[in-house]
Amino acid sequence: MDALESLPYFIPDLILLASAFGLLMLDFSIANKKLLPLLGLAGILASLLFCRYPAEPLPLFYGFFVLDPFSFFFKITALGIVALTFLISLDYEIPYVGEYVSLFLFMAFGLTLMGAANNLLMIFLGIEFVSILSYLLVGFLKKDPRSKEASLKYLLFGSLASGVMLFGMSILYGLTGSIDLNQIQSQLAAGQVSKGLALVTLLLMMAGFGFKISMAPFHLWAPDVYEGAPTPVTAFLTVGPKALGFAVFLRVLHTTFLELQSDWGYLLAVLSMLTMTLGNVIAVPQTNVKRLLGYSSIAQAGYILMGLAVSNATGVTGVLVYLIAYAFTNLGAFLCVIAVSNHFGNDEIENYAGLSEKSPVLAFSLTLFLLSLAGIPPLAGFIGKFYVFASAIEGRFLTLAVVAALNSAVAAFYYFKIVRLMYLTPAANREPVFAGTSFWVGLALTLVGVVLMGIFPLPFIAFVQKALIL
Repeated sequence: MDALESLPYFIPDLILLASAFGLLMLDFSIANKKLLPLLGLAGILASLLFCRYPAEPLPLFYGFFVLDPFSFFFKITALGIVALTFLISLDYEIPYVGEYVSLFLFMAFGLTLMGAANNLLMIFLGIEFVSILSYLLVGFLKKDPRSKEASLKYLLFGSLASGVMLFGMSILYGLTGSIDLNQIQSQLAAGQVSKGLALVTLLLMMAGFGFKISMAPFHLWAPDVYEGAPTPVTAFLTVGPKALGFAVFLRVLHTTFLELQSDWGYLLAVLSMLTMTLGNVIAVPQTNVKRLLGYSSIAQAGYILMGLAVSNATGVTGVLVYLIAYAFTNLGAFLCVIAVSNHFGNDEIENYAGLSEKSPVLAFSLTLFLLSLAGIPPLAGFIGKFYVFASAIEGRFLTLAVVAALNSAVAAFYYFKIVRLMYLTPAANREPVFAGTSFWVGLALTLVGVVLMGIFPLPFIAFVQKALIL
């Protein structure tokens, strides 16, 4: 389709852009800045109302983007994550609220572009657009030295990863003369490109994809960035860019490099084991809860990589199911972290001692989220882990399954460390932890998602199976 024919299908994205620019203007005239996240939430909901489920793939803007069930799934996922982030932000003291909300609306636009990108150029531009916005959001507390340091580290690591990825893309373009993923796949399938050179370009491109999903050895930025960023931004970074990073990675592997699956599958299995092991082992001694959840996020990326490494029907289903479960679970966990951090003024784990005595609902909710992260039934995290473990066993990646099982035991140790503090360690005082209305709304939504997906997973699985790339 040309540009004019594509515009009607681009309305949700245009609504996001209009909302972002409109809020920047409204910021000058609205005295009550707490209304701005609610207006941003309204923009997200308006965009969702205009989303169309495509009966068949539609190439938009001369094939630079594609509207298919896969991109539709990740558009809904991205918009849902940004909407929940706005709810999280209402109870957090953020300066420059208008700019903050506008940046998140631009981020939602960038994430939807990443999910729909169908050639190397748009993939690169989409990843860079999201990355630049991430650098700004991480350093948003510009008077906080930790926030500035985190933003600088993120920028330096991101620039290096992007440069390596772009180098790989340029070599692939030189080999094939095309940036379209389908045309490149046709040449690889016909044997017109050396298999060894194609694998080299994929390895170089993995630097950029691995950076977005915090895959080892491209994970070094994550703990410092997650600790230094504003907590709502940390919550978002652990799920939003990570989910869309997996979307791009999955599209590239299955659209372009499927012929080489026997080669990159084993490489991803090794990287999966390395990622989950590093994340879990280093999380054990952490005393800062944001840093602990940062390393947990790295380990969760390792589990999701299991499904990508095997890449059978069960594995790809597992990747998408896991991403939904992880989004509900991690956003809910960070909601609880924000409430406790606002009360104590820091993110130390010792603050959770005796939380069950002071705020039993908050302690119970955080316990459910931690159990879901550990993969305990009947919660959403168990469904995600069930699928990726089943895919590894089905694909005869038995070593991967065993290593993942051992890592799950390690992860349970540090998750239950927080639970033990909340229920078995006496509180220093009985002063309850208070939170606003938006907190309880966000907590209810994430709790319902975690419990409902664990007990009634079939509707979620059906939604995922309509979006599969196989």
